[in-house]
Amino acid sequence: MTETVTELPAAAAAGSKSQQAYDAVKARIVEGTYSPGYRLVLASIAKDLGFSVVPVREAIRRLEAEGLVKFERNVGATVAGIDPTEYLYTMQTLSIIEGAATALSAPLIDSVAIARARAVNEEMRECLDHFDPVRFTQLNQDFHSVLFEHCPNPHILDLVHRGWNRLASLRSSTFRFVPGRAHNSVDEHEALLQLIESGADADTIEKAARLHRSATLDAYLAQSN
Repeated sequence: MTETVTELPAAAAAGSKSQQAYDAVKARIVEGTYSPGYRLVLASIAKDLGFSVVPVREAIRRLEAEGLVKFERNVGATVAGIDPTEYLYTMQTLSIIEGAATALSAPLIDSVAIARARAVNEEMRECLDHFDPVRFTQLNQDFHSVLFEHCPNPHILDLVHRGWNRLASLRSSTFRFVPGRAHNSVDEHEALLQLIESGADADTIEKAARLHRSATLDAYLAQSN
């Protein structure tokens, strides 16, 4: 039975077939439909998309360059697994730089931004009832973006973006593996907002943001062990 690839949005249809194939396959990998070790049969994917094999091959090569796909001898293209060491280093680094970015942003975050972040956090809370780790992870990024995007130091902000991009390339929805962590995460978000609203000092905010990030890492490591 041929598996149906995620339907592409209308906007993507205007792009090249290679881009459409890239978007479709990457979406399946990020969602977990194509799990680590899943064999990517080019002819099958091309048939599902209604394309020739050529644009699919180009898409797979792009995904390989991003670390999402690997080629195995006598097997072909497969979905790469999550490197636990790379995840550890990425989360440790992100906890430090995102904590700093959030602390530097705090004095510049107004009531409108606070309200926006709180609204996102409420969506996350509602998401807990019928837990969707991919949706929750996207909302989590939206929440934190409100808190660190005001960072006046462009170098730190660039490092934060790089850290989030690296997590995306690792397909790391930690909440898929430790869903119980999601409840604590929402509560910690509210605590962070209250610290910012109250005008807490930079060190206190930085520490809270850093511990919030490292707590997710600790939960993942505990589950892995």
